[in-house]
Formats: sequence, C-alpha cells, structure tokens
Amino acid sequence: MAMRAAARQAILSPPLGPRSPRPFLCGCSLSIAPRLEPCRAASSTTAPAAGKHLPPLFSVAPMMDWTDNHYRTLARLISRHAWLYTEMVVAETIVHQKDNLDRFLAFPEEQHPIVLQIGGSNLENLAKATELANDYSYDEINLNCGCPSGKVAGHGCFGARLMFDPEFVGDAMSTIAANCDVPVSVKCRIGVDDRDSYEELCEFVDKVISKSPTRHFIIHARKALLSGLSPAENRKIPPLKYEYYFALLRDFPEIKFTLNGGITNVSASMRQGAHGVMVGRAAYNNPWNMLGHVDGEIYGKQTRYISRRQILENYQAYGDSIIDQYGPSRPNVRQLVKPLLNLFHSEPGNSLWKRKADSALRHCKTVKTFLEETLDAISDSVLDKPVNREPSSDEEYFASVDSLLPPKYTTPMHERLVAAST
Repeated sequence: MAMRAAARQAILSPPLGPRSPRPFLCGCSLSIAPRLEPCRAASSTTAPAAGKHLPPLFSVAPMMDWTDNHYRTLARLISRHAWLYTEMVVAETIVHQKDNLDRFLAFPEEQHPIVLQIGGSNLENLAKATELANDYSYDEINLNCGCPSGKVAGHGCFGARLMFDPEFVGDAMSTIAANCDVPVSVKCRIGVDDRDSYEELCEFVDKVISKSPTRHFIIHARKALLSGLSPAENRKIPPLKYEYYFALLRDFPEIKFTLNGGITNVSASMRQGAHGVMVGRAAYNNPWNMLGHVDGEIYGKQTRYISRRQILENYQAYGDSIIDQYGPSRPNVRQLVKPLLNLFHSEPGNSLWKRKADSALRHCKTVKTFLEETLDAISDSVLDKPVNREPSSDEEYFASVDSLLPPKYTTPMHERLVAAST
C-alpha cells in the first residue's frame, strides 16, 4: 500500500508570549497560528524512533464518542507527554473503509505518543486492519478485551467477552504483532461474570504472553458483568480489586501493567508501585486539573502552557483552521467546542459559561465567535490561574492492598519466561 503523506503541523507548538487581558472579549484579534493544513496520516517514514517518547506513566483511556481528534488535540495542548488513545475502531470498519481510512485513522503528528485501539474477533480482518493501520505510524496498537457494552461484547463476540477465550486472544495478538511495526498491548478487565478469580486472570495473561509478543496489559481493576448492567454501571458497581493488579506486578515481573479504574490520585498509584496509570472519564470531565499536572508532577518536565487562556487561544487556532479547510458543517462548531465544555469544571462562573455556550452554539459559525460570546462568564483570575497541584492525602490511598494480595501464581511456562527475563 502506498504510504500516505505526513501530517503537517496542526497544533501551535512554540510557547505563547504575553497576552493582553481578556483577548476574547475586547474585540481585538487573537494572536493565532498561521492557517493550518489538513490533518492527514503520518507516514511510516516519519514514525518516531523507538524510545523517542517518555514511557506511558499516564495515559487517557479510549472512550467511544469522546476521545476523537478534537479532544485529543485539547489533551495534547494541556499535556505534552500523556499517552493518548483513539476511540475503539472496529477491524471490519478499517477493512471495509480502506478507501476512506483518513476518516477513521488520520491524526496530527503532534498527537504522538498515541495508541490505536482495535476491536474484533476475526483473525483475518484483524490482520488486514492492522496492516492498513500500520501506515499511520501509531506508537502502539491495542486490542479491546475489556468493553462490556452490548454493542461490543454482544456483537461479533469481542470486547470483554474475549476474556473467555485466552487462546484466541493470544492468536489475535500474535496476528496483530505480525502485521505492524510497533508494540502491541491488551486492555482487559480482571474477570468476566463468574470467571473472576485471580488464578483465571493469571491464566489469561499467561496464555497471551506465551502465544504472542504482548508485554503490556492495561488492567481495569473491576470485573465485567455482561448481563444486567449497563456500561455505565459496569464502571461503578463491580468492586475495585486493586490487589489483583499489584499481584500481577509481583507474579509477572517481566510484563508492564497499567492500572485503570476509579483512579483519583495518580501520584499515590505510582508511589504504590504502579507501572503506569490510565484515566478515563476524569480526564474528559475535568481535563485541566487532571491533565495539567501530568507533565510536571508525573514526568518531571516543564508544562508547555500555564493557563487556560493560552490553551483556548491555541485550540481556537486549531478549530477555526479546520472550519476554514472543510467548511462550517464538517465538523461543525458544536463538535469542535464539545471538548472545551468541561475546561472550567468546579470553577466560579462554570454554570453561567455552560448556559452561554448552549445559546452561542445555536448560531456561532467559528470557535472564535463562540469564545468571544461566552468567556465573559469566566474571570481573568480563572482564565490565567495555573493548574492546581494534584491534591495529596494523609490517608494512604492503597493502605490495605498489601494485606489483600492473593496467593502467588506460578506455572512452568510462567517460570520459564521469568527466568528468561532475569
């Protein structure tokens, strides 16, 4: 397949200079990036070299209808080093839309490091989809083995239902790895329905690593119930069992595990020994406070932009360049503004800002006019305030984990892999 053209710059990257107060509200023009080129696939000729990016200490979970290109652009403006995941893309969609792949797979080069999550249960289609996606130079390809939604788990037998068949998952991961040039990973639950013992979880991991080069698992520390609970209930009702995650670290020291599910204090998770943390809805519902501390506190790197005013100026440049390129209806302003609506979570003026946003979205044709009409609800002090440090707690967040660890898991295959890694 012919390589696709490399993405041109789609996010303004140099640090912003000083700004005059309330630039969105004074009738003056914003200082924005030059006209931005369309975001096309990044070719493998511009793929980042191995080790170019910092490790996935913090990642934003794949979320259907949420982690699209627009949200990921906002997330990347807030954090340079967080790993971003696409929405899940079904393998059959990639195969059947091979003449329209940019719609599903293209992303700005600035979104690296980025992971493509694929869903599927047909080895032939997984192979074809991975081969097609490989030209887009994602940093990792992930297989969805954790989604409990009936639209996923009950259609085509993939998502969390795949955990019933670790043999197949091992074959699938081997197939995916054979058709791409980047690492592969699995996102799964700790169990499904009554298959929820720690030993069964270990058998799943053991089988996958014995049949494929998979060495990274993202573990949602709840089991999935495929009948009787909605996807939202599956994120809340099954109890969290962080002890399963930390036991995996003990029993599979050669494997990298990322912790997902109910995380409210990332630093506490890392202090307990987590290899990495994945956050989902908290990163969407409160992006500034959840992502804003990642570069400094998790990675020890300087934060690129220090205020929400700077984030909005840069995002407006991105959004209006997309409108200039494709017209006001594809995507429309509502789609472009959607990721911004939680930027002032819990701040004074947030409720008024959202009411103004609802009204403005009925007629605004650009992101600039939308911001000019709504941001008088937010004070200068809020717009220019640096991100809050992640709250610390005197109470040990994982105080009881060590005492709850299940018995150690060992098998001959597992022991051979551990011996080979030492």
